Amino acid sequence: MGGSPEAGSVSRLRAFALAALVLAVVAALDQATKALALASLAPGQPESVFFGLDLSVSRNTGIAFGALAGAGDAVIVALVAIAVGVLLVFFAARADRPLLWLPIGMVLGGAAGNLIDRGRIGAVVDFIDPSFWPAFNLADMSIVLGVLGVLYVAEGRKEEPEATRGTGEEGASAAPSSPRPGAGRPRAGGESAHCHDSS
Repeated sequence: MGGSPEAGSVSRLRAFALAALVLAVVAALDQATKALALASLAPGQPESVFFGLDLSVSRNTGIAFGALAGAGDAVIVALVAIAVGVLLVFFAARADRPLLWLPIGMVLGGAAGNLIDRGRIGAVVDFIDPSFWPAFNLADMSIVLGVLGVLYVAEGRKEEPEATRGTGEEGASAAPSSPRPGAGRPRAGGESAHCHDSS
């Protein structure tokens, strides 16, 4: 039996509230790590973490991982707004899915963190600089992991409810067998023939 409409509405509101909380946490952590990088790293002087990975402050005028660099703020903000709108519509249609709020909040928080940079300084601050990949930041990581999480949670196979288990072959084998046609009826020539002989 499904829950009441009121319970469903509360569940959806709770999912939106949790997604908003994740958004705020991700955006705050992103801004804190960027501020720490700007305060501790000198521009143009990378610091090696280990082989193949440096910490180096750079400014990205595009979107995640340097894509669309130089496309202009209006184009990028419009693309981000469209993507966020589609994501919110997607979430609204599936907000009752367990844990979907978590990757949704991660994507929205990453987008918010980068948009805050763009509004403050006109570019996104990147500081994680692998030798084999364009520089990125915590917001970019959150967006990528969030998108993967959305695909996994939203499109994954739903668990079969426990109430429906055992209704297949086990249920069929447990069903009582119907009596055979004609069972319990006297055979032709049985009792009547016996009476005729005794007379």
